[in-house]
Amino acid sequence: MKTIAAISTAPAVGGIGVIRISGDEAIATAQKVFRAVSTTKSLAQMQGYTAAFGYVHSAGGQILDECVALVFKAPHSYTGEDVVELSCHGGLFLLKKVLEAVFAAGAIPAEAGEFTKRAFLNKKIDLTEAEAVASIIAAQSETSAAAAMSAKEGALFQKISEMSDSLVSLCAHLAAWTDYPEDDIQALDYAHLEDVLRTAQAECEALLATFDMTQIICEGVETAIIGRTNVGKSSLMNLICGEQKSIVTDIAGTTRDVVETSVRMGNAVLKLSDTAGLRESEDTIEQIGISLSKKKAESAGLILAVFDCSKPLGEDDFALLETIKNKRAILIYNKTDLSAVWEPDFLEKYGKTVVTVSAKSRVGYEALVNAVEEVLGTKEFNPYAPLLATERQKQCLSTALSCIREALAALQGGLTLDAVNVSLDAAVNAFLELTGERATEKITEEIFKHFCVGK
Repeated sequence: MKTIAAISTAPAVGGIGVIRISGDEAIATAQKVFRAVSTTKSLAQMQGYTAAFGYVHSAGGQILDECVALVFKAPHSYTGEDVVELSCHGGLFLLKKVLEAVFAAGAIPAEAGEFTKRAFLNKKIDLTEAEAVASIIAAQSETSAAAAMSAKEGALFQKISEMSDSLVSLCAHLAAWTDYPEDDIQALDYAHLEDVLRTAQAECEALLATFDMTQIICEGVETAIIGRTNVGKSSLMNLICGEQKSIVTDIAGTTRDVVETSVRMGNAVLKLSDTAGLRESEDTIEQIGISLSKKKAESAGLILAVFDCSKPLGEDDFALLETIKNKRAILIYNKTDLSAVWEPDFLEKYGKTVVTVSAKSRVGYEALVNAVEEVLGTKEFNPYAPLLATERQKQCLSTALSCIREALAALQGGLTLDAVNVSLDAAVNAFLELTGERATEKITEEIFKHFCVGK
């Protein structure tokens, strides 16, 4: 493969910036732009996992910056190839000039995710571990980072391999028994065959059940703060965020658009939207905002429905309660700093979790965090268990589960063992596609194109 290079640190000014070079000519390429200060050894003569201090220079010989060159020798590197990382000062202009010098020395620009793709192609990691790299970069909490690192360490791969191996063993026995009936092959135990299939089915179902939870932990859940005007939605938004995200006034209809941000509450990540108050309005702009509020309520995975305890419930409040009766929601009994004209137990009859708060006085936040985690089910989340993290993984496992169910149905329906084996083969193929052991080029291209350049 050709030698590639890219800036591997974030595209922002920082104390340090790293340019990664990988390929058969990585060391020779780096040697053309780097001169060590205190050693007579060239980069090619250095052992892997060693560093040298020196200077990087342009193709014309101009010194660009001080630099530390870190050398990795194949196959003991991230990509499995020779790799050199040039650590310079983190100025964007400076890094661009150093990268231009590396290109002039013979490297070509790396594509998005190409370093990790090469690690996969060189069998340094499997496909689930490669996807975990992207999850590690995108992690927004300690829990999501732990889940991603667990996947990177092979938790999902090991689980899928165990399930795949159990079915491969069955396939081999079935094939031998049906293809060579004249040989002295041990007869099949139908009860054992069914037991293995039922175990595989249960394990697939349990793993699939983790997907939605993992998405909430790692990707977040769309969450809408809904209520009529002046019930304290924007104050609640600011309470959850810990800072002023929404404008708060006593004027009805202050919030006319949807204000959005992402926050972490306990183990859950909420993609939070503060919406316009629900009411009848003649104002054209406010009408648009109210329409957006209703759409958010329809599409949200979690609704925080806010009610003002200092004022009698109105038609808009009851309409909201009716709208969300089949939705995952928490009912917020707000403005407890004022004299209440009705009690929170009125809301309890609607079968939803009720939380008492004073968003303006910043009281009740911990109770709200507990309610969010209980409603979403994230409190007991185990980030170290095998977890499905992507739609691709979910689809592969769903296919495997469907094939296992077909095999069970064929066995119980009295069909030939050939029919059972065909379904088992398809299930194994789905498992191998999930881990990348039989992934097509199209699949790998689709996965890595979503990575950042430099990773």
